[in-house]
Amino acid sequence: MKKIKIYFIVLLTFALTGCEKFLDKSDPTATAFTEFFNTEADLQRVAYSSFYDWFTHHNNRRTIFYMLDGRSDNGYARVAGDHHQIIANGNMNSNSVLAQYYYNESLKHVGRLNNYIANIDEPYVENESIRTRYENILKALRMWHYFRLTFHFGDVPFFLEPADLEQALQPAMPKEEILNIIFPMAEEIANALPPDEYTVDKYMFNRYSFKALIMRYALFHGRFETAARLAKEIMDSGKYSLHPNYGDLFQYTAASDNNEFIMHMNIESFSGANTFSFRDLGPHFRTGAGQSYMVPIKSLVDAYWTKQGRPIDQCPLHTKQEYELDPHLNRDPRYDVSIFGHGDEFYGETIDIYNQNNPMYYENQRASKSGYWWKKFVSENDAFRNGNMEFGLLRYAEVLMTYAEAKLMMGDFDALAKKCINDIRTRAGLDMTVADVTLPSYSSYTQDQWLKLIQNERRIEFAGEGLRYYDIIRWRIAEDVLNQPAMGHTRLVNGQLVSLKIEDRKFSPHQYLWPFHESALKVEPGLTQNPGY
Repeated sequence: MKKIKIYFIVLLTFALTGCEKFLDKSDPTATAFTEFFNTEADLQRVAYSSFYDWFTHHNNRRTIFYMLDGRSDNGYARVAGDHHQIIANGNMNSNSVLAQYYYNESLKHVGRLNNYIANIDEPYVENESIRTRYENILKALRMWHYFRLTFHFGDVPFFLEPADLEQALQPAMPKEEILNIIFPMAEEIANALPPDEYTVDKYMFNRYSFKALIMRYALFHGRFETAARLAKEIMDSGKYSLHPNYGDLFQYTAASDNNEFIMHMNIESFSGANTFSFRDLGPHFRTGAGQSYMVPIKSLVDAYWTKQGRPIDQCPLHTKQEYELDPHLNRDPRYDVSIFGHGDEFYGETIDIYNQNNPMYYENQRASKSGYWWKKFVSENDAFRNGNMEFGLLRYAEVLMTYAEAKLMMGDFDALAKKCINDIRTRAGLDMTVADVTLPSYSSYTQDQWLKLIQNERRIEFAGEGLRYYDIIRWRIAEDVLNQPAMGHTRLVNGQLVSLKIEDRKFSPHQYLWPFHESALKVEPGLTQNPGY
């Protein structure tokens, strides 16, 4: 047993100091950074791989952003091995592969980044500003890992230098201590980055894209003053704006040509390889590649308010039952460009999820168990070909919504915060004679009412974009929304509303934090299992 423990400790130390296969170059005998890195292209390869391996991988369903809604009350992910289903249905425990996967992979990448950063001055690149830019990009990626690690796991090991064996065995650092270090450090890194997007490799951090990421995690971690201040700075920069057509952002029409994407997952970020959003999210149509790996569920469909900005159970124009039976009826226009399902047309044919002869029959293995699919990131052009769609990892709309929420939580819900909401709603195509939040009908809103409005606005604006799970965890509402079955399409059967049932779900309070895997606890004596596992 002692030998096994030593073996795992050696593996841990390697993870905290090691390099990856992409370092292999023409000289297979190279053993030092001066032999690996000699040009700016070498530094670019380091940065590219550090983005790609974890944050911009085009074909890893465990990490790609659009799959993450399968962890929440927005969607259902049908393959347990992708991990999202297990998180959503409450079956995550300390022996789950996912507990090992996300923790180990993140720490491995942190160790790799620490090694690069410690040796960044070794390459013979005469232009110091180039070396400094790549150094700051790598430091920013390290911050990104720690923002995510602390959100999911709480107290974790914290290293900003390559770790030796003794350091690897030290106790985990409390989450708040880590955040107190990395938030000011992250802003310092952002201010040292160039202010503009790069002509090539625009997926790499510039000043404002990294500040937008810091803003996101400041909101996630309840640091509202920081979130509001950074959001305002990005707005005042004048570098970004809402694209006039919401739906075009998620199609080839505007995915690679808009002023709204702040963080990019573009073709360069994964070496021009094919993308698989149609395969992952789209329907199995004839001989097409759609696998319906993650699909929307009824909870999200019903969350699309009316065109007047009212919940469907509070609208005098139609009954709640009428809205449940027809999701297109007087609905927020974002629904029609985000989701499609039973009765809609795809590739010129009407979808009938109840017809066994229809390829989209809901009980087929590759069909949607909910009877709904994402329209976001799903182009009919990709039905019979490999795609090359680009994605926005963080949009300007999130800056506006972050400012509004952060100012509300600070008790300073100002005119600009309301304008941010109105700008989002106006672009979406709501009836602003009713939905304008500066109208007298909103003047008596309490903080709780405003928060519920902002929560739903975020939910539908960013549906399918990977933010919902973070939101229900930080708002502490997962106990409410994940303790009910995942349901699908609703129809009338013998005069009664009947919805497809996908699965039962459960969520316990201890699951606001993820567990450390049992193997990690055995080899890292400084780790303490999170309560409840």
